[in-house]
Amino acid sequence: MERRLFLGAGLGAAAARAAEQNIGVGMIGVGNRGAHVLGVIMEQPNVKVASLCDIKPDRLDKAATLASKHNPVTVSDYRKLIERSDVNAVFIDAPCDLHVEMAIAALKAGKHIYCEKPVGITAASIAQLLKEAQGSKAVFCVGQQMRSFPQLKKTISRIHDGILGQPVFVKAQRHSSFDLDHNGPSADWFFDAKRSGDVLVEMAVHNLDACNWAVGAHPERASGFGGTLIWKSDPPGRTNMDGYTLSYDYANGVKLSFTQNFFHPSGLPNGGQYTHVYGTKGAVSLDTFTFYSIEKGVQPMVLAEPEKERDAPHVAAFFESIRTGAKSPADLTVGATAALTAILGREAIYSGNVTTWKDLRVSL
Repeated sequence: MERRLFLGAGLGAAAARAAEQNIGVGMIGVGNRGAHVLGVIMEQPNVKVASLCDIKPDRLDKAATLASKHNPVTVSDYRKLIERSDVNAVFIDAPCDLHVEMAIAALKAGKHIYCEKPVGITAASIAQLLKEAQGSKAVFCVGQQMRSFPQLKKTISRIHDGILGQPVFVKAQRHSSFDLDHNGPSADWFFDAKRSGDVLVEMAVHNLDACNWAVGAHPERASGFGGTLIWKSDPPGRTNMDGYTLSYDYANGVKLSFTQNFFHPSGLPNGGQYTHVYGTKGAVSLDTFTFYSIEKGVQPMVLAEPEKERDAPHVAAFFESIRTGAKSPADLTVGATAALTAILGREAIYSGNVTTWKDLRVSL
């Protein structure tokens, strides 16, 4: 017994030492989003930023200054970052059209991966990534941050437990009173739909992932209409949409109505983002975390109270998964399903036809 206690104590100490060891991080892309994430990484315990990569020298210089206490090596070629032996985990914050290419390179090098959403912008490239990831023991986390919001997790858990009965309908929107900055740091790729995947895939993938999560499935078909309705050729050469409507039909019979636009005046009511999940017993707001009964006279019920949480819980959970083997908060299957849901809607709008999940030809 004493020997077993000794061995147990030794293993516990070894695990503790492993948890305390620095995880070497390499960050690809340190622009607007990347710089923010870099700041979050710098606040995490037992993490060392070993290398930074960007093709724009000014961004690279600013990022190197931000991470100066870690003395990171700066490179302009992401392949040089990935091949470094002191990089254990790669953060991909490059434009959307590069996500799959970079993720595959990191997988082949045996690195853990945190890839910003969307994980990919075409069905074919996502299929390729899923194939490359088969058998990999690396932690893969997609930047679907809503998956790590405590109140949202508890609320959706209550939906899955039957608080609203059988889900039947979802109404959601993402409306903004302004377009993305036409001269901002992301303007060179965001307004090019072939690089960003269009606004539906680049932005609304968060909202659609929350809908899928609440419903507990992905849609089987989609139809919709949209285009550049106000910001025509603004900025010049623009190819992405500024407004659209979408209808999704799920295999379990749930219907989803989703809209997005960039011209909702700030003074006009009912702007911003919201998600309402309706069921046979009532509805749940994923924004106020509240259940509203369909029966008259029943008071609304808050399903998840606010609580103090860690800063940047999604990033923290990624590092925890690396150290402990805990499940990734948004693994590749979650990220691929979210991206494919957005791609399904985009292709329905582009074609003007009802598009089915089978049309995407991707096996999850």
